[in-house]
Amino acid sequence: MGWLWAIIVGLVLGLIARAILPGKQNIPLWLTALLGLIGSILGNAVATGIGVHDTKGIDWIRHLLQLIGAVIVVGIGSGLWARIRGSGSRGAGRARTSRDHQV
Repeated sequence: MGWLWAIIVGLVLGLIARAILPGKQNIPLWLTALLGLIGSILGNAVATGIGVHDTKGIDWIRHLLQLIGAVIVVGIGSGLWARIRGSGSRGAGRARTSRDHQV
C-alpha cells in the first residue's frame, strides 16, 4: 500500500510541478509521475537532512520541500526528454542541412 501512495503523491506533485513551470512540458503522464516521485524523495531527504521530523499535524515544511524537489526534477527531466526525443532547440520536424553541422 505504501508504493501505491508513493505513486499517487508522485503523480500529484508532478502535475503541480508542471503547472508551476513556465512553458509547455512535452512529457508523458507516466514520466510526470516518475519525476514527481523522484522529486518528492529528494525533498524528503532534504527535510530529513535539515532536521524536519514528523509532526502531529500537517508537515508543511516537508511538503513544500517535496514540491520544490518535484519542480526541479520535472524541469530538468522535461528538458532531457525534449533532447532525447529530438524536440530541442534545433527545430523538431525539419530536415538537417549541412549548416546544422557547421561550428
